[in-house]
Formats: sequence, structure tokens, C-alpha cells
Amino acid sequence: MISECFGKDELPWIIINRGEAKMEKVAIVGCGTYMDQGYGCPGEWRCLKAASQGDGKFKAPSAVVSFVKCQCPGRAVIPTLGMAAKLSELKPDKIYLSSCLANAMPKCPYNSPEELAGIIKEKTGIEVILGTHDYH
Repeated sequence: MISECFGKDELPWIIINRGEAKMEKVAIVGCGTYMDQGYGCPGEWRCLKAASQGDGKFKAPSAVVSFVKCQCPGRAVIPTLGMAAKLSELKPDKIYLSSCLANAMPKCPYNSPEELAGIIKEKTGIEVILGTHDYH
């Protein structure tokens, strides 16, 4: 068994699929412009680290089941989240707007993070959290 070799805390994504522990499944939405332009959020380790360790906005270690980009002007984020859930066959318990999206400077010209969170919650019925981590 893999968990015998590495320990349960080190491989949460394997444990959730085996049903050995009940971890919260989360999706993360990052700002596509920040990711693509290299403004400090390439969809990188900080969000994933916070989720795996239960840091920042995560109340406990969580399994990231999808990480998607919000591409300007944001129209495709709902279908992209739906496709990610369909392809992974895992519906997230919560959706997190990444810290780069929630705290973007300059701000998004299309939607505020609060507006985007409201649209996502309305369309999916899933709770949306603003931000993922406090790392710099």
C-alpha cells in the first residue's frame, strides 16, 4: 500500500480516492492573466501547498480535484469547472478563488472577486471561498 510507504499526511490525493479518510474535495480557480503573464501566480505551489497542509483559507488539509483558469472576460469559468468535475468524476465540496484572483492588482475589469464568487455559487450551488493562502 502506498500509504504504508509514505504516511497518510504525505499523499492526501491518494487517500481520498481509496476512501481511507474523508478529506474535503476542492477546486481552485486562478486568474488566467496572472498565470499566463507571470505576475506571481503561475498556478503554482502556493495554492497547492496551502490546500495540502490546511493553511490560509483552508480549515484542514484538502484534496485539490481541479485547478482551472478564469480567462478574460470570465464567461468560460462555469463550463470549465463543470468539465473538470465531469472528467475527474469528482465534484468539489468547495470552490476557492485563488489569492492572485481574489487580491489582483490591477483589479479585474470584468468582475469583482465577490461578483465572480456569486455567479459561480449561483450556477453550481457550491460554496465559494475568496483566497487560498497568505504566502508571499
